[in-house]
Amino acid sequence: MKHHFISKRYWNSISTPMGKLSNLTYSYDDLIDLSLGDPDITTDERIIKATFEDAKNGHTHYTDPYGDPELREEICKYYNEEFNHKVKEDEIIITAGACYAMWLVLEAILDDGDEVIIHAPYFTPYPHQIKLVRGKPVILNTYEEEDFQVDTRRLKNLITNRTKAIIINTPNNPTGTCFTIETLKDIANIAIEHDLIVIADDIYTLFSFEKPFLPIASLPGMKERTITIGSFSKDYAMTGWRLGYIIAPSFIINVLKDINENSLFTAPSISQRAALHGLKMRNHIQSAILEKYKKRIYYTYERINQLENISVMHPRGSIYLFPNIKQTGLSSVEVADKILKEAHILTLPGIAFGDCGEGYLRIAVTVGMDKLKEAFDRINKMSIFSK
Repeated sequence: MKHHFISKRYWNSISTPMGKLSNLTYSYDDLIDLSLGDPDITTDERIIKATFEDAKNGHTHYTDPYGDPELREEICKYYNEEFNHKVKEDEIIITAGACYAMWLVLEAILDDGDEVIIHAPYFTPYPHQIKLVRGKPVILNTYEEEDFQVDTRRLKNLITNRTKAIIINTPNNPTGTCFTIETLKDIANIAIEHDLIVIADDIYTLFSFEKPFLPIASLPGMKERTITIGSFSKDYAMTGWRLGYIIAPSFIINVLKDINENSLFTAPSISQRAALHGLKMRNHIQSAILEKYKKRIYYTYERINQLENISVMHPRGSIYLFPNIKQTGLSSVEVADKILKEAHILTLPGIAFGDCGEGYLRIAVTVGMDKLKEAFDRINKMSIFSK
């Protein structure tokens, strides 16, 4: 919007496709929402109960600027126990969610005009977050026929004197791809060779279906050049608590703390206690979350592949599927719009995740089995998906 009260940087600001969804969710009384990655699962009652006991016992104040010391200590234990990866408390800062963490990291490391490589299809906010801090997003396309893995040659060809960092996201939103150990090693070798930072957006670590998740920071030579962003939103069904963290070399953490003091100061103390309890209880609560989503995603995979003019790769990770709708002859926006109007199902068009996402839809399996069945019973009746 052009107005002299608004910074000229935002006169041509365009809302992201996710930002436009809020109005669409009220389109129909019987709408089934498969668009946003907000789990329908309520945070485990044991976490809620323990957290509110903490609130009653006085955990309602500012915390240490780096975050609750108990929580940081528990994160260290988590990485050691789960990944055999040593992390120190002074290498961690707690943030109000992972999206804010990404902005904080980019603000700390980028000079005006620095380039950040993003593999597409990508999480929609990445380019906007980079531009917010005067950086330049550089897009590395990945393709279904290559399992959406990063191609080393194309990655190298994008590196310039202004390249500062590479953002990676695996298990991936939106494609569901999990990078192989070979892909991670290739990215690591390139980062070391060209002295680049890797920003690992590790949001879906629980949802790696075929092989255990491996942090790129744990590879040789990568701890000192990796900034890891973690979150409790998906792995612990805690989206509304808005709690994440950053792991990085201590000198970077110190800078993040200084920036954070002038923007947020500290993440909510109550949410930090919830995250602490979630970590301590993970062996009791996460298996149920994982199994529920695996059941949903494999069911959705089977239903999609029973339809005409649409196909989808075998589930590998995350809570999303990214079906190919190119055989419909329509754009992803047109198909998403038809599904909304004819079946009252809300999905996201693939173009929302970068140009190479055209020809796809993103489906989030964030509703129960009954609703998934109803959704695909409706879609099955649509002419573009039936014989």
